[in-house]
Amino acid sequence: MTQTAVAQEPSTVSGKGHPKGLSVLFATEMWERFNFYGMRALLTLFLVNALALSEADSSYVYGGFLGLCYLTPMLGGYIADRYLGNRNCIILGGFIMGCGQMLMVLSATLYATNMELAKILVGVALLVIIFGNGFFKPNISSMVGQLYPKNDSRLDSAFTIFYMGINVGAFLGMLICPILGDVKIEGVRIVSAFKWGFLAAGLAMFLGTILFSFLKDKYVVTPDGKAIGAKPDFSKPTANVTGEADKAHFSQTSIIGVLVLLVVLFLGIHFVSVDPNPIKSWLYPFIYASGISLAVLIMTDKSITKIERQRILVLYFVAFFVIFFWACFEQAGSSLTFIADYQTDRRLLGWDMPPSFIQNANSIFIIVFALPFSWLWLKLQKRNLEPISPVKQSIGLALLALGFFIIAIQVKNLGDGEKLGVGWLILMYLFHTLGELCLSPIGLSLVAKLAPHRFSSLLMGVWFLANAAGYALAGTLGALLPPTTDKFQLATQNGINLKGVLDGTITATAQQLDKLKELKLAAHYPTFAGFTIHNLYEFFMVFVILPGAAAILLFISTSFLKKWMHGVK
Repeated sequence: MTQTAVAQEPSTVSGKGHPKGLSVLFATEMWERFNFYGMRALLTLFLVNALALSEADSSYVYGGFLGLCYLTPMLGGYIADRYLGNRNCIILGGFIMGCGQMLMVLSATLYATNMELAKILVGVALLVIIFGNGFFKPNISSMVGQLYPKNDSRLDSAFTIFYMGINVGAFLGMLICPILGDVKIEGVRIVSAFKWGFLAAGLAMFLGTILFSFLKDKYVVTPDGKAIGAKPDFSKPTANVTGEADKAHFSQTSIIGVLVLLVVLFLGIHFVSVDPNPIKSWLYPFIYASGISLAVLIMTDKSITKIERQRILVLYFVAFFVIFFWACFEQAGSSLTFIADYQTDRRLLGWDMPPSFIQNANSIFIIVFALPFSWLWLKLQKRNLEPISPVKQSIGLALLALGFFIIAIQVKNLGDGEKLGVGWLILMYLFHTLGELCLSPIGLSLVAKLAPHRFSSLLMGVWFLANAAGYALAGTLGALLPPTTDKFQLATQNGINLKGVLDGTITATAQQLDKLKELKLAAHYPTFAGFTIHNLYEFFMVFVILPGAAAILLFISTSFLKKWMHGVK
């Protein structure tokens, strides 16, 4: 095959401002993120307070749910590229997710009278949302890239604006859904209110899908009026100005080989991570193995040129480090929510915030800083000072580590019975947001710039695979949360010295162990990589070390990454 013609082209600017189609995709993604983040804010609290799961088990469910949500885009991207097109997949995925939220409403209605049925409905609802997200997620992000020429320098700015749409929706979802669903009266949580939060999320999803259905034909088009993301038609010859192949070619041998690899990786990872929790022991290995295998499958395409292969490898390399960002960042919906619930003084300006709302600081800061960051990248680009994408992402990882370090220092000095001031959590989310703006929208833009056209949606799915692996790891890391003050108090009320049991100075009786199990309290400290997590300081230092080390390694690798990007920044 010929080399990709665009390989040696410099960045170009194709017109002023942004196409109107960006506004439609902005609004569609906004309502979908309202749905997703609104439900996410309530999920672990619902699992613990309504369905009586332990915090550790709810963290595993949370990680598995998010991991599969960012693994299924691989399938959705493939179906769009080969069969349905981006548009149809967005509409299909939107309606499926809306139906999933209605099942969550039903579960939150029945839990008090039929707990077992409510648990089954939650499992079905999460699976429905996962598959709907798989159709929706890669295709709308891919369509943003298709609004612009291949090397248009507005792409970083466009994805940053699009990312603001994501977080406007997240802000609204994490504002409205907790207000409706995370309700406390005189300190007592009203568990029956969760259904109203899930209902608001579902209605938002239906609204966004309907708006896209009506506006797509008028606005989501090329400058000459051709539909973007239409159903692919391989029967007609296409004018290929880039020199890229039009269609991937996977041999039967490569497909069988990748399937064998999938089985071997799954069994190997399962053996290493065997655990009583089936999600950690079976689902997480499947996520890791599927992601790696599907990424390998792309590289077996016989039509890939040398330049395309090197660019794809750059995406894979950067995506590996992004795993550690999301594994730490996504503590917001699990361990950080539990800390906000039990270990934080949430009063701010006379308002006792719902614990599920505090993570919304991230969305507020995104809205405030998204456009300034977009402006900053354009200014630096004009002066030839703009860092390449991997450098931006290493900065993002470093800022994430700094945010967690601030919290680690604060919790280290907490005395018995003292709580963390909510202002410190908000400051942490500020640094996390600045890191996210350096990493996530830039990553989406990098995929749009490096991916061959025939893999545009599929490689967007591969990028989200890093999210999938990160979220699965987030569930594992979230389960490392050591007992907080409320757990020690609960044990004391039941006549058990929990600290003595954990430290090994007291041997718990069989009756006490049964009671701890009934109370969903662990009888031992959590461990990670051979280290025991005794307190919140050690817990948060895990989230300082992982992204901090990743930031350093990614930064020192940028010289060879720049070479393999072949002119793309």
